[in-house]
Amino acid sequence: MQVMEMETAHREPAGTREEVAAGWRTVLPACVAVVPLGLALGVLVVQSGLAWWWAPVLGAVVFAGSMEFLLVGLLAAAAPLAQIAVSTLLVNFRHVFYAISFPMHRVHGRGWKAYSTFALTDEAYALTATPEAAGWSRTRIVSIQAFFHLAWVLCVAAGAGLGSLIPPQVVGLDFAVTALFAVLGIEAYKVRRSLPISALALGCAIVAALISRDNMLLIAMGMFCVALVCSYVLASRRSRRD
Repeated sequence: MQVMEMETAHREPAGTREEVAAGWRTVLPACVAVVPLGLALGVLVVQSGLAWWWAPVLGAVVFAGSMEFLLVGLLAAAAPLAQIAVSTLLVNFRHVFYAISFPMHRVHGRGWKAYSTFALTDEAYALTATPEAAGWSRTRIVSIQAFFHLAWVLCVAAGAGLGSLIPPQVVGLDFAVTALFAVLGIEAYKVRRSLPISALALGCAIVAALISRDNMLLIAMGMFCVALVCSYVLASRRSRRD
């Protein structure tokens, strides 16, 4: 009996290590892709006149990608808290919809669930909003988010350290976020293979940009969600008729 218990206790850590390793393998491409973006944010922090340590603080505490870029400008301009709050709501409003398909039911424990909610970035959502992820363990899901969180903080800190060495004439770092989302969109299409949904998302983005460029993301996400709900209702009615 004791031998069996010792064998079981020995196997559990191995299983945990395997899940952590699986999470690392899943998130590694995203960590590599986000390096230019993190470096760009670190450089922006230093060149905006803020102390270098603001870069890792923003990366660790805010951890919201595009909002961090906006927040640097707001902090440098000493913007009021009300403006920062409204800007944060508009930029990160899309995260409300992420919880619909993110496998949060697999993350047990209040502490783990709280961190997983905090670390629910665009990249983490893109990597876990798949049919296979619905059966992943808490360890793998949280590992994906934690590794990406760590990589982001390290990249931003490195960018702040190199900020004084990179001349302002260097261009192209601001395109990193666009390239990253393009790659994530391609990977998402490979999983679901739905051309109409991709075309619908593109159409919503174009219409939203024509309506208001300042609020383009919020309008596009709202239109896309309404369109998905309508398509689901129509598909359900057709299946009932058949």
